[in-house]
Amino acid sequence: MKAKASVFYCTECGNETSKWAGRCPSCGAWNAIVEQAAPKAAGAPKGRGGMLPRARAHPIDDLSAEEEPRFPSGMGELDRVLGGGAVRGSLVLVGGAPGVGKSTLMLQLCGRLCAQNKVLYVSGEESPHQLKLRAKRLNVSSDRLLVLSETSLGDVLASVDEEQPDVLIVDSIQTLCNEALDSPAGSVSQVKDCTMALMQLAKGQGITIFVIGHINKEGSIAGPKVLEHMVDCVLYFEGDRHTTYRILRAAKNRFGATNEIGVFEMRGEGLAEVPNPSELLLSGRPQDAPGTCVACVMEGARPVLAEIQALLAPAAQSVPRRTSNGFDYNRAAMLMAVLEKRGALKISACDAFLNVIGGLTLDEPAADLAAILALASSYLDKPIGSRVAAVGEVGLTGEVRSVSHLRERLSEVQRLGFERCIVPKRRAGQLEGVRGLQLIEVSNIGEALREIARS
Repeated sequence: MKAKASVFYCTECGNETSKWAGRCPSCGAWNAIVEQAAPKAAGAPKGRGGMLPRARAHPIDDLSAEEEPRFPSGMGELDRVLGGGAVRGSLVLVGGAPGVGKSTLMLQLCGRLCAQNKVLYVSGEESPHQLKLRAKRLNVSSDRLLVLSETSLGDVLASVDEEQPDVLIVDSIQTLCNEALDSPAGSVSQVKDCTMALMQLAKGQGITIFVIGHINKEGSIAGPKVLEHMVDCVLYFEGDRHTTYRILRAAKNRFGATNEIGVFEMRGEGLAEVPNPSELLLSGRPQDAPGTCVACVMEGARPVLAEIQALLAPAAQSVPRRTSNGFDYNRAAMLMAVLEKRGALKISACDAFLNVIGGLTLDEPAADLAAILALASSYLDKPIGSRVAAVGEVGLTGEVRSVSHLRERLSEVQRLGFERCIVPKRRAGQLEGVRGLQLIEVSNIGEALREIARS
């Protein structure tokens, strides 16, 4: 009897190979390749056979250009990240590390949505009794919220057909399983097939679907990369388990802008929205302490103020240490080299530590000038001033370059009570409309360092 053919695939990236290997040739992950039965050969195409009707081609001029129908989720921070509310018939993927609060966020969302919508919450990880205990703790109660503890894709689709909900939440996609496939739940083929079925359900019946996905050790959604291409929106729920603040970030959004963030605080009764994250991130800031400076970065359309702290100390070993938390390590090393070469500060003999307060990750060049000033302030042991902020990009020659949305950044700086802001000289003359804020114009880091000496 002929042996059944098998294929090998990587559980990290979904790459398929003809034989097993200890390391994936595509993504380089170790011990991630597993075996599964080869799919049956496909015959002639027989049509779609799913929940979507057969598509027909239309002239583009005959198509409607109206905005997608949206409805409020009841959570202002989530609506901001989604681009103004949830879209009917959309498929949203929410990813995050274990214990960060994904299920808590979705269950609280159910409590808000039940005021105007019928919601079906499907959990493959918790029993109905566990869901009830969690809902009681979060004060979520409504007769329009239905809960189902199920892992079978067929039973979930049958429940949707029977209950006809407006919103469906699946927790999680890795636990959902189609019995028609031989592979186990969570495998590449299962995740792809279940996600395709949910996408057809969303587009065919206009049901808004939120799907929770686990992430791997690299921080990306576990399973095939095509999963993120299939859905309409990808949200990452980020945060340190040892801190109370969580950030919801949009990595992909077909109906709105990306890189928007929503800020939440984890409390005993659940997640609380933080409408003013700048004030939160600056709370408890020390007064007139050396080695600290405030930067203003853009998170989508929202300006956010963040405190950058630096500490320089004589190196205890022959090779100085370089540590960066919340700031790109390579960019921090580049700024230290610029500060030593163009600012004439001998920091190569010091251990350097750079930290962004509040768990925020700054990946925008507009924070360069604030990082430079924090490092210089720590080296000189001279405070910049508690009411001084800095905005600007720093080049390799030490020049300070302008950044986008400068007026919006300065308005946020002024709104939070700052009196002075160090800005690039090239754009400062165009900002006469910012009242109550003294603009200090600099063209290079040398002029910025002289401002520290004057303070």
